[in-house]
Amino acid sequence: MASLKAVGAKVFAKRIRKKINNWSSNPVETQKKVFDHLIKKGKKTVFGKDHNFDAIKSYEDFRLQVPIRDYEQLRSYVDRMVDGEKDILWPGKPLYYAKTSGTTSGAKYIPLTKESMPTHIRAARNAILCYIAESGRADFVDGKMIFLQGSPELQDKNGVKLGRLSGIVAHYVPKYLQKNRMPSWETNCIEDWEQKVDAIIEETVNEDMTVISGIPPWVQMYFEKLHQKTNQSIGTLFKNFELFIYGGVNYEPYRATFENLIGRSVPSIELYPASEGFFAFQDSQHEKGMLLQLDSGIFYEFVKAEEFFEENPKRITIAEVEKGVNYVMLISTTAGLWSYNIGDTVIFTNTSPYRVIVSGRIKHFISAFGEHVIGKEVEQAMKEGAEMTGARINEFTVAPQVNTDSGELPYHQWFIEFNERPSDLEVFAEKIDDALRKQNTYYNDLIEGNILRRLKITPVPRDGFTKYMKSIGKLGGQNKLPRLSNDRKIADALTAILDK
Repeated sequence: MASLKAVGAKVFAKRIRKKINNWSSNPVETQKKVFDHLIKKGKKTVFGKDHNFDAIKSYEDFRLQVPIRDYEQLRSYVDRMVDGEKDILWPGKPLYYAKTSGTTSGAKYIPLTKESMPTHIRAARNAILCYIAESGRADFVDGKMIFLQGSPELQDKNGVKLGRLSGIVAHYVPKYLQKNRMPSWETNCIEDWEQKVDAIIEETVNEDMTVISGIPPWVQMYFEKLHQKTNQSIGTLFKNFELFIYGGVNYEPYRATFENLIGRSVPSIELYPASEGFFAFQDSQHEKGMLLQLDSGIFYEFVKAEEFFEENPKRITIAEVEKGVNYVMLISTTAGLWSYNIGDTVIFTNTSPYRVIVSGRIKHFISAFGEHVIGKEVEQAMKEGAEMTGARINEFTVAPQVNTDSGELPYHQWFIEFNERPSDLEVFAEKIDDALRKQNTYYNDLIEGNILRRLKITPVPRDGFTKYMKSIGKLGGQNKLPRLSNDRKIADALTAILDK
């Protein structure tokens, strides 16, 4: 018999699903309301005065007044906020700064405000409620739930709390879930990732875990260590494990390994959170893509990825996007980010309602020879190659190799850590290469024109990627390995580890 909490969750889920349907079926109107609110609030800020917000009456006005910016280009404003000034990008002072590590900027301080913070919490909650509304299953709310995340300990920065986003969010777990949540506060505060995972295992190994959430590679590490400790499958250990919630990286390259570790298939929900905003979540088990959050204080603009580096690329709103096109996503938010480039590229899988997949990073691509290969393409190629050969992948990354031995054509080098190697590595490489050529005509033309040779695979020994992430201080938490690079920085670091 269902518990009171499970029955209540089903009733609440239906109500929330109805609300979501209301705004998602009126997307342009919903975004206009967000836009008007942002401009009204922005007028009271230093940024708004600098960009003539008083004269903005339409999106066309906004586009003329506010250029595209990334963190570095917005930094002069952020630095003033961090120094303690108020009314800079948004009225008043932020509630928090989410600290992230930028590749060029060093530490980045992303503001979270009284208005923006609840949207992060609501979106995560609504993702689970949509699953309940669609599946009719809610018994898992009575079991234990684990969220693999950063430390919830916060620092003070001129009167504003500072920490990792996942650590900040830990302070907002609703009371009705507090008894279910794992690991303990003390364990969550452990900074060393390997020690933290060991402590989490001790706390959870004998519990009734029903929901497990985290970035796939780090959840995989948790599962593998659990299996080593108990010699049981995760599905046997946690008989009522019902739901895997993830974000940050594509689950597909990990799915076969997960199902092998669990011993069965488990429903999953994909989330698209970032320090800058909670942009989308998977609202259906039967539809491809994640529902774009159009009513969460975020106004979206899009630029075709192929045009992004032009001098004055065309910016469009949700009303003009098309399915199947690779877009750079820009955001203006109730945290005071304005036409801000978060660096992600997305593709719309549906426009009624608007659903997206994350296709990669605008800076993470390979085009050393004009091939324009993106993250979505290498992940799809890896998935197809693994399915055809029975390979199971732990982790991988791809880089161009331009400086080859005398007489050899350049190629793409795939560094792959296997859980289960294919019987024939050359056949596996051929399957991946064929899948990539089918998706990307530029790459295919370069192979056919003898500008590039077929890709080469460099096997990475067990825990090789863990050692690499540890060597750069990014082991665990919300850190993720780029799937591909247009240079040899990661490739050379991995090669050095392999040569030891």
